[in-house]
Amino acid sequence: MTAAGVDTGGLSEQELQQFREALAAGRKPRVQFTESAGQISGQIGQVIGFEDPAVSDEWVVVKFGRDELPFSPGDLRVAPKGPVPKKVVAPAPEPVEPVLSGPEFLIDKPLPPKPPAPRRSEEAVVKEKEGGEVAAPRKAARPVKAKPSPGLTVTLAYGEGEWTVAANQGAKALARPYVIRPAEALRMVSLIDVPGVQEAVEQIVASERAEAEQQAQRLREQLAEVEARLAELGEAG
Repeated sequence: MTAAGVDTGGLSEQELQQFREALAAGRKPRVQFTESAGQISGQIGQVIGFEDPAVSDEWVVVKFGRDELPFSPGDLRVAPKGPVPKKVVAPAPEPVEPVLSGPEFLIDKPLPPKPPAPRRSEEAVVKEKEGGEVAAPRKAARPVKAKPSPGLTVTLAYGEGEWTVAANQGAKALARPYVIRPAEALRMVSLIDVPGVQEAVEQIVASERAEAEQQAQRLREQLAEVEARLAELGEAG
């Protein structure tokens, strides 16, 4: 049966916004459970907070008796003013005695025993707590999701003739870029099997080696010229 005054609809966005403003002002808005809340429909609770709607459909936290449980906006409506009528439980039907037909004598044929009265449903025998509120069933606790660890990134870079290595874990810098030798860079790349990467590093190292050899050759030539000039000056002296 539907309790009197219970709206099957849920809370609107405007009502939810009004609840947020009331909580910010230190008040706890009263709500009434709708039919979608199950056996506690028609009962009164107090909104005490909001959870993240992106995590679960049940994100409006309601204090009901001694329990604080999350519900969806469709399970709640704004509580009516004044006392809330209790649920009406239909009384168990009275057993009907069988009607005897024909000229049978009761002294010769006893009446069949009365059937036992049907047991009341579990909903009808739920004990009411103080203030006429029915104890809300405890909901299973949500499993706690483990927070994933931030990713670790190690960067080997080449620029302006220098090799550098840096390390970051998420947004946190574990090691700022520092300079390493070309041989160390080639050794690091050789530890991973990525097509094309080692060849690119080898080409860069070979290019640097050729440039260094050319520069050394130029310096040798300049040194030879200087030594020849010194020899000439020595002979002149």
